[in-house]
Amino acid sequence: MDKHSIIHRIKETKVVAVIRGQDAKEAAQLSKAAVEGGVRAIELTYTTPGIEEAFNDLQNTDALLGAGSVLDSETARLAILAGANFIVSPYFVNGVAELCNRYGIPYMPGCMTIKEMATAMEAGCDVLKLFPANHFEPSFIKSVNGPLPNVRIMPTGGINLDNMKDWLNAGAVAIGIGSDLNKAYQNGGYEAAVELSGKYMQKIAE
Repeated sequence: MDKHSIIHRIKETKVVAVIRGQDAKEAAQLSKAAVEGGVRAIELTYTTPGIEEAFNDLQNTDALLGAGSVLDSETARLAILAGANFIVSPYFVNGVAELCNRYGIPYMPGCMTIKEMATAMEAGCDVLKLFPANHFEPSFIKSVNGPLPNVRIMPTGGINLDNMKDWLNAGAVAIGIGSDLNKAYQNGGYEAAVELSGKYMQKIAE
């Protein structure tokens, strides 16, 4: 799948589940629960020990697999070899942008300021992660699109069922959900994660 097809699918599905497991097995189970609930884009974070095992376990799943918390080009390359369709960082890393451009992989770095966003766009990033989004209001997207009308933003951090539509209506191309989903799994297990994922996707359908 080429870069623009991957970005189109992320924009179409609207929800990216950010998975932080205690180990690769838990990350894989939580990912499968999210997919069963209807989520079609999964971000497996490199803060999870041995996360490549989760990539292997999920290769046949019906969802895009991305790598999150990628801090350098070496990790980005390992993630792409493991099967990552897109790369996400908490902040912009030029070496990661160069590598992703080389291999036609979407790179979505975390940005908080106009300058950071302009720098990321100039390096070929098509979608930028507003992180942590809980420090901003949804109206921030409109403010950014004034001077930078081509910026496409995916807020992540503090997104939940109560505010997700506010962000999407404000112009977010997709949302990243993480803490809610991880908490549901920790407190209620697999079925609780499936149920919560379904609620997010139901709201998208509405």
